[in-house]
Amino acid sequence: MRKWTFRCILIGLVVSILAGTPLFAGGKKEAPAGQAGVEGTVRDTEAPVTILVAAAASLRNAFDQEIIPRFRAAYPWISVEGTYDSSGKLQTQIEQGLEADVFMAAAMTQMDNLVKGGLVQGDMVRSLLENKVVLIKPVGVATVVTGFQDISAAPVIALGDPASVPAGQYAQEIFTSLGTWDVVKAKASLGTNVTEVLNWVAEASAEVGVVYATDAASSGKVEVLAEAPAGSLARPVIYPVAPLAASLHPEEARLFIDFLASSQGLAVFAAYGFAAAP
Repeated sequence: MRKWTFRCILIGLVVSILAGTPLFAGGKKEAPAGQAGVEGTVRDTEAPVTILVAAAASLRNAFDQEIIPRFRAAYPWISVEGTYDSSGKLQTQIEQGLEADVFMAAAMTQMDNLVKGGLVQGDMVRSLLENKVVLIKPVGVATVVTGFQDISAAPVIALGDPASVPAGQYAQEIFTSLGTWDVVKAKASLGTNVTEVLNWVAEASAEVGVVYATDAASSGKVEVLAEAPAGSLARPVIYPVAPLAASLHPEEARLFIDFLASSQGLAVFAAYGFAAAP
């Protein structure tokens, strides 16, 4: 009888101990002070997760220097890796099987193409940021060019390749509206992304170039000659963001996008020269 009673007590203790372990617990607690404005809970038992964010090259500084470290501080179980290039190249990589979780482009065109291909759900796309297209020159290097209208006076013009770089597509649209695209194209040196164009001008390999205002602001080696003329672009330069339909971590992707759109995220982007999309 005593043996039977002892066994019952022992079994009860084991069950009680197991039921109290994090393996069977709810695994959530209140967020630490200062994080509740981003997300209300922190998961005690969440296994570490890494998400891949495919983002336009013009976002790299803001993402690597501020956005990703701040997000990791708020969600320590989520690591974020960024891959940066022209939006067109990233679109192609995603279509070819890049296992990204989030895509943020520098234009609506590439996002729209992924929606049409079923790789992004249309109702998940957010128009997040707005940028400006500007004409730049190297600091300390003289040029007779004063703006987009007389850019053909420059011997070498740095542009993103319109085949895959949104900044190059915007440039083509601007010069087409001004009636000078054929002349500009003949003098153009085409970069694979907007960062390459920025570097060419910064190094004075090109007398002038067309980049985003945020790129120009991030470099101490270039100065802005002019913004794109009013009416030369059919629609604003909008940066959309969305989770990929095939993401293996949809919840973490959603948390990252929510962070980008939060007051904290938008404040970081504003510091880098972006505006919130209208």
